[in-house]
Amino acid sequence: MVSKALGKYVQSLHQKKYRQRHGAFLVEGGKSVLELLSSDLETEHLLATAEFASQNRASLPARLPLTLVSEAELTQLGTLANNTTALAVARLPAEAPLPPTLPQSHLLLALDEVRDPGNLGTLLRLADWYGLAGVVLSPGCADAFAPKTVSATMGAFARVPVWERDLGTWLPTLPAGTGIFGADLEGDNVHRVQLRPAGVLVMGSESHGLTPAVAAALTRKLHIPRGAGGRAESLNVAISAAILLDNFFRGQ
Repeated sequence: MVSKALGKYVQSLHQKKYRQRHGAFLVEGGKSVLELLSSDLETEHLLATAEFASQNRASLPARLPLTLVSEAELTQLGTLANNTTALAVARLPAEAPLPPTLPQSHLLLALDEVRDPGNLGTLLRLADWYGLAGVVLSPGCADAFAPKTVSATMGAFARVPVWERDLGTWLPTLPAGTGIFGADLEGDNVHRVQLRPAGVLVMGSESHGLTPAVAAALTRKLHIPRGAGGRAESLNVAISAAILLDNFFRGQ
């Protein structure tokens, strides 16, 4: 049975202002919860069905506060349309240092006002797939620890470092010679250039593209050519990022 205080606390974490106030966020669904429990992130409380707790007892830390709940209670407390397994409250991770020289030897993904949490979660999942050093978010981006974002990452939330920076101010401070790449219709055909996984790949929102200050910081513009007969007006930001990232890692 969920106490009134715990239920109110869990539901408050649907909102960013309370996530920031309490330093905590929600992780929903059995797979995501197991990813959390196997990570270095701190789990504050677990709410789970008796079946989930029994099936995964070996994965549950001995001193982890656990409340057994029904599927209906899980769904009521969380944001998923239907949750049949578990929900956890995790502590927000402290932001790790972002060394200015990091992009010279590793590839970072930077997102410029990507406001859709589903897209952001998919982009974090891409960063996890390609083993990127992390993702830098502009202040206008969706919250990396919003429930919808966390669910869309499919566990990447527990592995991919995230930093928040004003990109228009941060990008020009990177060491000379750092590659800063971005998508542009007038850019080089990405299939015809040699790229290596180092620097910063900047992606903007699908509807507005890169903000002027960020666009001005690019050192190379890349273009994804539309296929013969293709009529789509544009590509989703996550799809575009996937195509560009694949070209950075081609031949690795």
